[in-house]
Amino acid sequence: MATPAAPTPLDGLMTDPYGTYAKLRESDPVRRVSGPDGSPAWLVTRYDDVRAALTDERLSVDRRHALPGSYRGFSLPPALDANMLNMDPPDHTRIRRLVVKAFTKRRIESLREPVRNTADRLLDAIERDAAERGGAEREARADLVAAYAEPLPIATICDLLGVPATHRRDFTDWTDALIAPDPARPERAKETVVAMLGFYTGLIADKRKAPGDDLLSDLIAARDEGDRLSEDELTSLAFLLHFAGYENAVQLIGNSVLALLTHPHQLAALREDPARLAGAVEEFMRYDTSAVFSIRRFAREDVTIAGVRVPAGETVFLGLGSAGRDPDRFPDPDRLDITRDAGGHLALGHGIHHCVGAPLARLELTVAVGALLERFPRLALGVPEQELRWRPSMRARGLLALPVVY
Repeated sequence: MATPAAPTPLDGLMTDPYGTYAKLRESDPVRRVSGPDGSPAWLVTRYDDVRAALTDERLSVDRRHALPGSYRGFSLPPALDANMLNMDPPDHTRIRRLVVKAFTKRRIESLREPVRNTADRLLDAIERDAAERGGAEREARADLVAAYAEPLPIATICDLLGVPATHRRDFTDWTDALIAPDPARPERAKETVVAMLGFYTGLIADKRKAPGDDLLSDLIAARDEGDRLSEDELTSLAFLLHFAGYENAVQLIGNSVLALLTHPHQLAALREDPARLAGAVEEFMRYDTSAVFSIRRFAREDVTIAGVRVPAGETVFLGLGSAGRDPDRFPDPDRLDITRDAGGHLALGHGIHHCVGAPLARLELTVAVGALLERFPRLALGVPEQELRWRPSMRARGLLALPVVY
């Protein structure tokens, strides 16, 4: 059995993630690393190992199984921490069942037209902005992250939860403050958590008095054999749906558009046959997912993964991004191929913690990419690829900006 290596910083995942993954899969597929806060954790990188670990009941998401000093993730107050990402069965089973009853296929499909309308409105605004700046059509420029990838998901999640449009800017600022904390303002994250808690507490109280046709109102009313969500569970769930629904969608849209713009033959093939878009969406998620790791796990007992013993109580990161580039599962994985059968990718998780919002993520990405390509037939990168900057975050892989010309 292999001897644990000394913890290795995760810096390489910021500068060269897929090159780093490739080296680890080849020589050190279960590696002891330093977590984002410097505390020790284990990183699993091969597809088969990651997939198996996602359903291994010996790996818990409940922080109570973590040893002191292990990486534990976000520190949140109880009213925001009582969500499915921190729960094992039976609590996880109970809450997920209630969520699924409200998060119906019909509700998600009903969002398709509003999402498309929002996409068209944002694209109209991009064109108006270019016209007001007086640029020639062939030289019109935009930042697709700020002008498109960010506002589209926030509008969608606000519509889904029944959040007034006046708070959409707050949602964007709050999420950004938690995804990539500002080292110069360490107090901002704490202030953000307080603001979000106050907002959700008030919103739930308002909807309890006057329910609407939205997911949050349905969750307030949801019951299962006399069981229902507690106040902390309701507040935590609203936070989770907002945070995950916004964060993942923003990065997926930006990463997917970038993948197409840096693979002109694939872009041309998709333009030639838009019916390929549904399959292309799966390939986008496999090729460059926004979720670098699954939610951290804690070993309930000593667990052996790929011949390496992970001691009880230590933290485990499961490399979703690495699994999508494993050549033993996906031939020639560093090549974008929209005709590939990318089924079985782990970008949205696997097992009981598979993303409950997966249908919404797929809908948003399909609509966002489709509307963009329809509107701008000459879309191209506005800067050399090497000048693009990525978010300084180990949680989510996403662009700070995506300059384009159209």
